Amino acid sequence: MRCLWTRKGVFDILQLMKKLPFTCDQLEELAKTYPTPFHVYDEAAIRANARRLKAAFAWNAGFHEYFAVKATPNPHLMKILREEGFGSDCSSLAELVLAEKVGNTGEDVMFTSNDTPDEEFRRAMEMGAIINLDDITHIAAVERACGSLPELVCCRWNPGPLKGGNAIIGKPEEAKYGFTTDQLFEAYAILKAKGVKRFGLHTMVASNELDPQYIIDTATLLFDLAVQISQRVGVTFEFVNIGGGVGIPYKPDQVEQPLGKIGAGIEEAYRTHLIAKGHPDLRLYMECGRCITGPYGYLVSRVRHVKRTYKTYVGLDACMANLMRPALYGAYHHISVPKYGEAGTTYNFPGLEPGVPLMKCDVTGSLCENNDKFAIDREIPRVEPGDLVVLHDAGAHGHAMGFQYNGKLRSAELLMQEDGSFRMIRRAETLSDYFATLDFPGL
Repeated sequence: MRCLWTRKGVFDILQLMKKLPFTCDQLEELAKTYPTPFHVYDEAAIRANARRLKAAFAWNAGFHEYFAVKATPNPHLMKILREEGFGSDCSSLAELVLAEKVGNTGEDVMFTSNDTPDEEFRRAMEMGAIINLDDITHIAAVERACGSLPELVCCRWNPGPLKGGNAIIGKPEEAKYGFTTDQLFEAYAILKAKGVKRFGLHTMVASNELDPQYIIDTATLLFDLAVQISQRVGVTFEFVNIGGGVGIPYKPDQVEQPLGKIGAGIEEAYRTHLIAKGHPDLRLYMECGRCITGPYGYLVSRVRHVKRTYKTYVGLDACMANLMRPALYGAYHHISVPKYGEAGTTYNFPGLEPGVPLMKCDVTGSLCENNDKFAIDREIPRVEPGDLVVLHDAGAHGHAMGFQYNGKLRSAELLMQEDGSFRMIRRAETLSDYFATLDFPGL
């Protein structure tokens, strides 16, 4: 263990701090009612972030964000985002139902699925959702499932080697999603011949992308393609959906995506690559999830054991069933120890005085899987059994990716409301929930 003491002025500390919106005392009080682990979401911060995204694209009169439900499928959060003017991007029957329950129907819903069962096409059609086809064979699949095609159809483009992917989503040419470029020209000709009157175009080629130019370049490719299809096939696009993929700064030294810069860059591409080439104005859509709620969700856990063998292991009462990303992707999630106050959230920054005692360890859960680790060889503030720890940036693809291996139970979700009070928006699972689908005497 050591204390971190470094000189001031190396970085602008205020720009780099990983802050918590609550205190250790508040968390301890919450834990009396809601035993750890639990997830907490910051409503005020989510609303403010939603407004920043909308402001960045206010230049497009038809701009619409479809929140990616898969990121955080809790209707309480979806309702907040609906109040901020967001629609719902859905990829399953359950997500369609959630969208409908919070009041998103019709063209406020984008149904972007793959390997889709007929039942889900029918439900999307009944809701009046925008159906975003993933494959040229899905034209016939929708006709078979629904009896006809909807008036408005969108198709998902996979640009293949034209566009490099990234570590999470992989290379586009190796992804299971979307039409090839040649297939798109054929598909829109077929759709036009079958009487479809309204058209959209979509792609999604990256996840958690931190380079703003990547997002701008993706939009530019889509605008170019929309013009080419329009001129060759004779269709006019009502909207282009540039997908999501806007990343968040999981690591303390990473920089938040400049939404204003992205918006301005896409506006310039829109003017020069779409309007200047003769295509009329269209609506710009996005389907961000992670960048909307991700930074404003926290996994709160408690240290159970500190084990010292060949290395030091800090065992938590949370496990990868509560936050899978570190085990699945080797993803970084910052870990704060709130008993140290603000110093416990920013312990690894130059310029902080006084420092906090640090320990190098693996931070683990209790699954019978050796990859059940939130951090490996990480220096964190010194902890003892009973201490609370907080994992940052757990507001997307956190609780949503939970599972029940080893009989682990998914945790509660809490909302820190705008007035600073807390309420439960999903209760923790119980053993009764785990056994509920078993038909066995005594369970």
